[in-house]
Amino acid sequence: MTLEQIKENITQLHNELPAGVKLVAVSKFHPIEALQAAYDAGQRIFGESRAQEIGPKHTAMPQDVEWHFIGHLQSNKVRQIVPYVSLIHSIDSERLLRCVDDEARRAGRTTDILLQLHVAREETKYGFTLDECRALADNGIIDSLANVRIRGVMGMATNTDDETEIHREFHAIRNTFDQLKASHFDTCPYFDTVSMGMSHDYRIAIDEGTTMVRIGTTIFGLREY
Repeated sequence: MTLEQIKENITQLHNELPAGVKLVAVSKFHPIEALQAAYDAGQRIFGESRAQEIGPKHTAMPQDVEWHFIGHLQSNKVRQIVPYVSLIHSIDSERLLRCVDDEARRAGRTTDILLQLHVAREETKYGFTLDECRALADNGIIDSLANVRIRGVMGMATNTDDETEIHREFHAIRNTFDQLKASHFDTCPYFDTVSMGMSHDYRIAIDEGTTMVRIGTTIFGLREY
Protein backbone atom coordinates (compact mmCIF):
# COMPACT_ATOMS: atom_id res chain seq x y z
CA MET A 1 0.00 0.00 0.00
CA THR A 2 1.54 3.33 -1.03
CA LEU A 3 1.24 6.44 1.10
CA GLU A 4 -1.02 8.02 -1.53
CA GLN A 5 -3.29 4.99 -1.45
CA ILE A 6 -3.53 5.27 2.32
CA LYS A 7 -4.64 8.89 1.96
CA GLU A 8 -7.22 7.89 -0.65
CA ASN A 9 -8.52 5.08 1.57
CA ILE A 10 -8.96 7.45 4.52
CA THR A 11 -10.78 9.98 2.38
CA GLN A 12 -13.08 7.31 0.98
CA LEU A 13 -13.94 5.98 4.45
CA HIS A 14 -14.57 9.46 5.83
CA ASN A 15 -17.00 10.05 2.96
CA GLU A 16 -18.68 6.66 3.39
CA LEU A 17 -19.22 6.51 7.14
CA PRO A 18 -22.52 7.95 8.36
CA ALA A 19 -22.63 10.92 10.71
CA GLY A 20 -22.18 9.70 14.25
CA VAL A 21 -19.84 6.83 13.36
CA LYS A 22 -16.20 7.47 14.28
CA LEU A 23 -13.29 5.84 12.48
CA VAL A 24 -10.43 4.29 14.46
CA ALA A 25 -7.53 3.68 12.07
CA VAL A 26 -5.95 0.47 13.32
CA SER A 27 -2.29 1.37 12.97
CA LYS A 28 -0.68 -1.47 14.93
CA PHE A 29 2.53 -2.80 13.35
CA HIS A 30 2.57 0.02 10.75
CA PRO A 31 5.33 2.64 10.61
CA ILE A 32 5.04 6.34 11.39
CA GLU A 33 5.11 7.21 7.68
CA ALA A 34 1.87 5.29 7.14
CA LEU A 35 0.23 6.90 10.16
CA GLN A 36 1.35 10.33 9.02
CA ALA A 37 -0.21 9.74 5.59
CA ALA A 38 -3.52 8.90 7.27
CA TYR A 39 -3.16 11.96 9.50
CA ASP A 40 -2.51 14.17 6.48
CA ALA A 41 -5.79 12.92 5.01
CA GLY A 42 -7.65 14.07 8.11
CA GLN A 43 -7.53 11.02 10.40
CA ARG A 44 -7.05 11.78 14.11
CA ILE A 45 -7.95 8.55 15.96
CA PHE A 46 -5.48 5.66 15.83
CA GLY A 47 -5.76 2.21 17.41
CA GLU A 48 -2.83 0.25 18.80
CA SER A 49 -2.68 -3.19 20.40
CA ARG A 50 0.86 -3.36 21.77
CA ALA A 51 1.80 -1.32 24.81
CA GLN A 52 5.39 -0.87 23.65
CA GLU A 53 4.30 0.83 20.41
CA ILE A 54 2.10 3.55 21.88
CA GLY A 55 4.76 5.62 23.65
CA PRO A 56 7.13 6.01 20.68
CA LYS A 57 4.26 6.68 18.26
CA HIS A 58 2.75 9.21 20.66
CA THR A 59 6.07 11.04 20.69
CA ALA A 60 6.54 10.92 16.92
CA MET A 61 3.04 11.93 15.84
CA PRO A 62 1.29 15.32 16.19
CA GLN A 63 -0.09 15.91 19.66
CA ASP A 64 -3.73 16.20 18.59
CA VAL A 65 -3.81 12.47 17.77
CA GLU A 66 -6.21 10.45 19.94
CA TRP A 67 -4.75 7.05 20.85
CA HIS A 68 -7.00 4.07 21.49
CA PHE A 69 -5.85 0.72 22.87
CA ILE A 70 -7.79 -2.00 21.05
CA GLY A 71 -5.97 -5.26 21.75
CA HIS A 72 -6.12 -7.76 24.59
CA LEU A 73 -4.60 -5.93 27.55
CA GLN A 74 -2.56 -7.64 30.25
CA SER A 75 -2.59 -6.13 33.72
CA ASN A 76 1.19 -5.75 33.75
CA LYS A 77 1.02 -3.51 30.66
CA VAL A 78 -1.60 -1.07 31.96
CA ARG A 79 0.92 1.33 33.49
CA GLN A 80 2.68 1.66 30.11
CA ILE A 81 -0.40 2.83 28.25
CA VAL A 82 -2.42 4.88 30.77
CA PRO A 83 -0.43 8.11 30.23
CA TYR A 84 -1.13 8.06 26.49
CA VAL A 85 -4.51 6.53 25.71
CA SER A 86 -7.81 8.35 25.32
CA LEU A 87 -9.85 5.15 25.31
CA ILE A 88 -9.24 1.50 26.14
CA HIS A 89 -11.61 -0.72 24.15
CA SER A 90 -10.71 -4.08 25.64
CA ILE A 91 -11.64 -4.19 29.33
CA ASP A 92 -12.68 -7.83 29.69
CA SER A 93 -12.58 -8.56 33.44
CA GLU A 94 -13.27 -6.94 36.79
CA ARG A 95 -9.62 -7.45 37.72
CA LEU A 96 -8.44 -5.48 34.69
CA LEU A 97 -11.03 -2.77 35.35
CA ARG A 98 -9.71 -2.30 38.87
CA CYS A 99 -6.12 -2.33 37.63
CA VAL A 100 -6.82 0.49 35.17
CA ASP A 101 -8.53 2.47 37.94
CA ASP A 102 -5.47 2.03 40.18
CA GLU A 103 -3.01 3.07 37.47
CA ALA A 104 -5.13 6.03 36.38
CA ARG A 105 -5.23 7.21 40.00
CA ARG A 106 -1.46 6.83 40.17
CA ALA A 107 -1.12 8.90 37.00
CA GLY A 108 -3.51 11.56 38.29
CA ARG A 109 -6.04 11.19 35.50
CA THR A 110 -9.35 9.61 34.55
CA THR A 111 -9.21 6.91 31.88
CA ASP A 112 -12.11 6.23 29.53
CA ILE A 113 -12.83 2.55 28.86
CA LEU A 114 -15.24 0.24 27.06
CA LEU A 115 -16.53 -3.04 28.44
CA GLN A 116 -15.64 -5.82 26.00
CA LEU A 117 -18.54 -8.20 25.36
CA HIS A 118 -18.19 -11.84 24.37
CA VAL A 119 -20.80 -12.74 21.76
CA ALA A 120 -18.71 -14.57 19.15
CA ARG A 121 -18.65 -18.34 18.84
CA GLU A 122 -14.86 -18.54 19.16
CA GLU A 123 -13.73 -19.41 22.67
CA THR A 124 -10.54 -17.44 22.06
CA LYS A 125 -12.48 -14.16 22.21
CA TYR A 126 -12.47 -12.36 25.56
CA GLY A 127 -15.17 -10.37 27.31
CA PHE A 128 -18.10 -10.02 29.67
CA THR A 129 -21.58 -11.46 29.32
CA LEU A 130 -24.56 -9.13 29.71
CA ASP A 131 -25.22 -10.56 33.18
CA GLU A 132 -21.62 -9.87 34.20
CA CYS A 133 -21.94 -6.27 32.98
CA ARG A 134 -25.10 -5.82 34.99
CA ALA A 135 -23.39 -7.28 38.05
CA LEU A 136 -20.65 -4.65 37.86
CA ALA A 137 -23.31 -1.99 38.32
CA ASP A 138 -25.64 -3.87 40.66
CA ASN A 139 -22.82 -4.76 43.04
CA GLY A 140 -21.58 -1.18 43.23
CA ILE A 141 -18.27 -1.95 41.53
CA ILE A 142 -18.69 0.73 38.87
CA ASP A 143 -19.55 3.37 41.46
CA SER A 144 -16.39 2.50 43.39
CA LEU A 145 -14.08 3.36 40.49
CA ALA A 146 -13.04 6.99 40.87
CA ASN A 147 -10.56 7.14 37.99
CA VAL A 148 -12.31 5.11 35.31
CA ARG A 149 -15.18 6.33 33.15
CA ILE A 150 -17.18 3.69 31.30
CA ARG A 151 -18.03 5.07 27.87
CA GLY A 152 -19.85 2.05 26.41
CA VAL A 153 -19.18 -1.39 25.01
CA MET A 154 -16.99 -3.12 22.44
CA GLY A 155 -17.34 -6.46 20.73
CA MET A 156 -16.17 -8.62 17.86
CA ALA A 157 -18.28 -10.90 15.71
CA THR A 158 -17.38 -14.47 14.84
CA ASN A 159 -14.90 -14.72 11.97
CA THR A 160 -17.34 -16.23 9.48
CA ASP A 161 -18.80 -15.66 6.02
CA ASP A 162 -22.29 -16.13 7.48
CA GLU A 163 -23.62 -12.56 7.40
CA THR A 164 -26.78 -13.58 9.24
CA GLU A 165 -24.66 -14.70 12.19
CA ILE A 166 -22.63 -11.48 12.10
CA HIS A 167 -25.84 -9.43 12.08
CA ARG A 168 -27.12 -11.44 15.05
CA GLU A 169 -23.97 -10.93 17.09
CA PHE A 170 -23.70 -7.21 16.35
CA HIS A 171 -27.38 -6.83 17.17
CA ALA A 172 -26.69 -8.50 20.54
CA ILE A 173 -23.85 -6.06 21.26
CA ARG A 174 -25.99 -3.04 20.42
CA ASN A 175 -28.88 -4.45 22.44
CA THR A 176 -26.62 -4.92 25.46
CA PHE A 177 -25.50 -1.30 25.17
CA ASP A 178 -29.12 -0.13 25.01
CA GLN A 179 -30.07 -2.22 28.05
CA LEU A 180 -27.14 -0.94 30.09
CA LYS A 181 -27.91 2.62 29.04
CA ALA A 182 -31.52 2.29 30.13
CA SER A 183 -30.86 0.46 33.38
CA HIS A 184 -27.61 1.88 34.73
CA PHE A 185 -26.33 4.80 32.65
CA ASP A 186 -29.50 6.71 31.78
CA THR A 187 -28.19 9.86 33.49
CA CYS A 188 -24.67 9.52 32.00
CA PRO A 189 -24.36 11.41 28.69
CA TYR A 190 -20.81 10.09 28.29
CA PHE A 191 -22.10 6.49 27.97
CA ASP A 192 -22.40 6.84 24.20
CA THR A 193 -20.06 4.41 22.45
CA VAL A 194 -20.63 1.09 20.68
CA SER A 195 -17.33 -0.06 19.14
CA MET A 196 -17.91 -2.86 16.64
CA GLY A 197 -17.01 -3.49 13.03
CA MET A 198 -13.66 -4.08 11.32
CA SER A 199 -12.47 -4.11 7.71
CA HIS A 200 -14.44 -7.22 6.73
CA ASP A 201 -17.70 -6.48 8.54
CA TYR A 202 -17.97 -2.76 9.30
CA ARG A 203 -20.88 -2.23 6.91
CA ILE A 204 -22.91 -4.82 8.83
CA ALA A 205 -21.92 -3.11 12.09
CA ILE A 206 -23.20 0.19 10.71
CA ASP A 207 -26.53 -1.47 9.90
CA GLU A 208 -26.72 -2.73 13.48
CA GLY A 209 -26.01 0.60 15.15
CA THR A 210 -22.30 0.93 15.78
CA THR A 211 -20.92 4.34 16.70
CA MET A 212 -17.24 3.45 16.17
CA VAL A 213 -15.50 1.17 13.66
CA ARG A 214 -11.95 -0.16 13.92
CA ILE A 215 -10.44 -0.45 10.44
CA GLY A 216 -6.87 -1.41 9.59
CA THR A 217 -6.36 -3.54 6.49
CA THR A 218 -8.76 -1.51 4.34
CA ILE A 219 -6.68 1.58 5.14
CA PHE A 220 -3.10 0.38 5.41
CA GLY A 221 -3.16 -2.99 3.65
CA LEU A 222 -1.06 -5.82 4.98
CA ARG A 223 2.29 -4.85 6.52
CA GLU A 224 4.65 -4.71 3.55
CA TYR A 225 6.86 -1.71 4.27
